Amino acid sequence: MKKIIYASLAFMLLLTLQLQADTRVDKIVIAGPFASASHPVLHMIETNALADVAKKVEFRLWKNPDELRAMTIKGDVDFVAIPTNTAAILNNKGVDIELINVSVWGILGMISRDKNLKTLKDFKGKKIAVPFRADMPDIVFTQLLKKQGLNPKKDFKLVYVASPIDAMQMLIMRRVDHALLAEPAISIALRKTKSFPISIIAPDLYRSTDLQKEWAEVFKTDADVPEAGMAVLGSMKDNPKIIKRFLEEYDKSLNWYMAHPKEAGELVIKTLPMLKADGVADSIAHLNMKSISAVDSREKLEFFFNVLKEENPKSIGGKLPQDSFYYRAK
Repeated sequence: MKKIIYASLAFMLLLTLQLQADTRVDKIVIAGPFASASHPVLHMIETNALADVAKKVEFRLWKNPDELRAMTIKGDVDFVAIPTNTAAILNNKGVDIELINVSVWGILGMISRDKNLKTLKDFKGKKIAVPFRADMPDIVFTQLLKKQGLNPKKDFKLVYVASPIDAMQMLIMRRVDHALLAEPAISIALRKTKSFPISIIAPDLYRSTDLQKEWAEVFKTDADVPEAGMAVLGSMKDNPKIIKRFLEEYDKSLNWYMAHPKEAGELVIKTLPMLKADGVADSIAHLNMKSISAVDSREKLEFFFNVLKEENPKSIGGKLPQDSFYYRAK
């Protein structure tokens, strides 16, 4: 009798495991940039955090906003780390996308050869490398200048480049003395210029204006600027179980990332070898990252979007996104 019972239990366990395996999707594709919003995703993949809902999880790098838009429109990506204004633009253009959280609340700053430059006004007349024209971080930079009575085109010599890495290289090679960057590029640039043999030719660089602190002063608010988050796309929007699991594991991995800078740096460069482990580790102390649901972030997002819309409606797709833009757990 015991043998029959044990055999039945074993069969039921095997059947349960088989049913669980059968309910998993074949693959989840998560896209993201070099920047910090993607880094918790790499930890999720490294630890097989979504193994209960997917047989495979793939990370796909986007290098610039054009690649990002192409990926989302093509529709073969399930989740994406994305600037919040770009998500709004895509939603307003009819792309099947919903924002599920805001995780990046502050990664933008100035880096300079002049340690005496403390505010954006101090950079008046200077030549500055700026990545991603008309996208984040350029739009935050531009709004701050205009709000303070400055003309970005006339009062500065802006050199637009394809990516933060290009801006960083221009600094290192002394082609510009100042740049607008996002972490971890700021910390990596500071590390690179102190390393041999680059240090022989590279200039001394200094961490300068924190754009989030300046935003708080200029707009009389706090320094939480909803710059980027995670969005869900296409048919994956109809799978609340996977979205729930994704958010749970992203939160866990973000907490791990913030608490383990050295290990995080080493993990990130496995997938993104163009970065530097020590620079990524350094950057974590300068990040304002926390995972807040899109619904709970809505008030700050709409304040941010209204600021952008006032000067350039195209920067959010012409209007505030509709209610459906903010993912609600089903």
